Amino acid sequence: MSEHFDVLVVGAGPAGIAAAVRAAERDARVALLDENPACGGQIWRKGAHQPPTAMKWMARLEAAPVKRLQGWRVFANPGPGSLLAEHEASGSTECAEFSYDKLILATGARERFLPFPGWTLPNVMGAGGLDAMARGGLPVSGKRIIVAGTGPLLLAVAAHLADRGAKILAICEQAPMRRLAAFAVNLLSEPAKLAQGIALRRATLGARFYSGCWPIAAKGNGTLESVTLQQGGKKWDVPCDYLACGFHLVPNLELPTLLGCSVPNGFVAVDDLQQTSVPNVFCAGEPTGIGGVELAILEGQIAGLVATNRQGEAQVMIGARRKGQRFTQALDTAFALDPRLRELPSNETLVCRCEDVSFGTLREHSCARDAKLQTRCGMGPCQGRVCSAATEFLFGWTTDSVRPPVLAASISSLVEAVAITTEHISTGNRKDTA
Repeated sequence: MSEHFDVLVVGAGPAGIAAAVRAAERDARVALLDENPACGGQIWRKGAHQPPTAMKWMARLEAAPVKRLQGWRVFANPGPGSLLAEHEASGSTECAEFSYDKLILATGARERFLPFPGWTLPNVMGAGGLDAMARGGLPVSGKRIIVAGTGPLLLAVAAHLADRGAKILAICEQAPMRRLAAFAVNLLSEPAKLAQGIALRRATLGARFYSGCWPIAAKGNGTLESVTLQQGGKKWDVPCDYLACGFHLVPNLELPTLLGCSVPNGFVAVDDLQQTSVPNVFCAGEPTGIGGVELAILEGQIAGLVATNRQGEAQVMIGARRKGQRFTQALDTAFALDPRLRELPSNETLVCRCEDVSFGTLREHSCARDAKLQTRCGMGPCQGRVCSAATEFLFGWTTDSVRPPVLAASISSLVEAVAITTEHISTGNRKDTA
């Protein structure tokens, strides 16, 4: 199967939806591709209580002439202006080539996990992961839950879980109170965000809030039974049923990197019009900086407008975009990780869960490539999506290259990818074989 679009948007979260809707306003042939079965991304997940902004953009998407390719996973780039994706349904896998004139990447972000003793125990989950499972039907009513890590997501998750009847025992934010206070002052210029934060804290008043605090161990016989918390020189155990733990977000950069986009300082570099370093490839949302829903929607709109040659309309939004970027910088400052978190894992603590590689084993290596070659760290089913962010923080390692497949793919899709890439090379559409 092969199909061409004027504008192809990869990622159906807020940024991708906004990009697709605005691009489709000018009779362009637009497709919105996402690996999930429904649009909305992680923040507007199906089944969740949707805020007015989400309902507005979902309604606009429903009314727009956008082809929605849901359940498709992009795994390779066979040549310029082309992506390969696969779709699984009814026990079979289909591979397709999608070509485009303009590409908008809105691949979102994922939670950062930092390893500590016991973090692989059942019922120790990512904060967003537990929230998603609760939205999907996991019963949490009456369950004792600790929410820990860093970032605004913690309060949101705690509030959502409390609304479903969970007993939130503690919210543990690793950032110190002085930085949180400075961030709160910064929010005075963002009244809507400040009101949202106050509302979330009110919804969790039954939970103790600790700053400068984090879990140092999860304990239990076969499943989680208690968590050891540390705040300064104080340590104590808290019996619980779940630990929801996430240390802010990291952008999904695999596809932008594969396409050759410049990625300095861990984020995709874009200009004021969301254009990347690769011609006709735009990027919007969290891959350009972790800035929240409002900024993602703005960037998505700008990308969709510019991709359909409406730079004048996009220029009007640049001032609001820059204001949103200042909020992104405030987030980065407030929730920067405490260096002492590098002391959490013991030598026996697993860092790469897919390949059972321990912290002690990784300490013997000098870089990500060496560790990968010697231990298979990052080569499991998640393709390093969990351990790469951890090893970057723990050791300062960065990934030196990204090669297809950027996601696990079936053998049949890989065989088809070789044939399609060979065809691109033979027709002169690709200059290298990387």
